[in-house]
Amino acid sequence: MRIMGFSKEWTKLNQNEFTTFRFPRKDKDWQLHELVKVVLHHRSPYPKRRELGIAQIIDKHYRVAPIYEQRHSGRITFPVFTDAEAEADGFDDASGMEFWLIQTYGAERVANLDISKLTLKWK
Repeated sequence: MRIMGFSKEWTKLNQNEFTTFRFPRKDKDWQLHELVKVVLHHRSPYPKRRELGIAQIIDKHYRVAPIYEQRHSGRITFPVFTDAEAEADGFDDASGMEFWLIQTYGAERVANLDISKLTLKWK
């Protein structure tokens, strides 16, 4: 069972179903119906690292990277996320979520990679 790590204890993690946005993995991308161990601070030593439980991926949708849209349609389609999705994910709005992603992963990665919206349900 693979680990899905979170760096912050988002309020969404207290819900029965929650969403998260993830970039494609190099080894094996997240799969529909996959069981994952949800961990807070997964790269930290104990006691900071905390296992929150087991969840199953119940839905998966791809979002096309903005640069891809620009190359193929001549326009940038920001935001990739709706305000409602960003709020459900713990942000004030889509621009706040986009700003966090750019700060965390860098503008080039955010602009050039597709992102998956995963919906998980606690087991």
